[in-house]
Amino acid sequence: MKCNRLQIDTPAQRLVDISFEIRDSLALVGESGSGKSLTLKALLGLLPSNLKSTIQIESSFDLIPGQTLSFVPQNAFTALSEMTTIQRQWLHPMKNADFLFEALGLERSLLKRYPSELSGGQLQRVVIAMALASRPKLLLLDEPTTALDPRLREDIVKILIQLQKEIGFLMLFVTHDIGVAQRLCRDILVLQKGRVVEFGDAEEMMKNPKTEYSKALIDAGFAKRGFRE
Repeated sequence: MKCNRLQIDTPAQRLVDISFEIRDSLALVGESGSGKSLTLKALLGLLPSNLKSTIQIESSFDLIPGQTLSFVPQNAFTALSEMTTIQRQWLHPMKNADFLFEALGLERSLLKRYPSELSGGQLQRVVIAMALASRPKLLLLDEPTTALDPRLREDIVKILIQLQKEIGFLMLFVTHDIGVAQRLCRDILVLQKGRVVEFGDAEEMMKNPKTEYSKALIDAGFAKRGFRE
């Protein structure tokens, strides 16, 4: 899938003007305010009314939220209703739950529980299962590992890699942590103030970033984890 142009404007300012290609899995990386989440909202048709967008996409499938296009939000606790069991919020055939719950290491009995009865890691995996239940062509993820501890973060990354192999979806992953992006995605696109400053193979970028901005993101990620890979 190729996005030849994605442009997001206010009446007074251009916020995002980028192009990109998702060959397999692509990470959008940048600090807060770089345009990462706005890009996802534009693809989902969820931009605020005061913004307008121009999107030019070449794809073998139409982007239909809930069908060919699914979304995993950053905060799983606000993604579901606290007043209803998980099962009543499952919008696809329940037979899909068996495979996905097993793949994600979840007990099927969790379907009968309320979101508040699940741990953060369990709830994040439930939200991922819900997003994949429609067997989408493209999965959008908005920093879904940010609130998790390092062990759970690695578990989610490994699970997503495995499920992508089994289901065959494209992945667009938004994060401020370039280290997580490198482990999950084939390519990385670095955004700064709504513009592309670097794009390339994830492994190569981690070894040899071409811009000072990319290098600063890499160093910040290593500093936060307390070591240099």
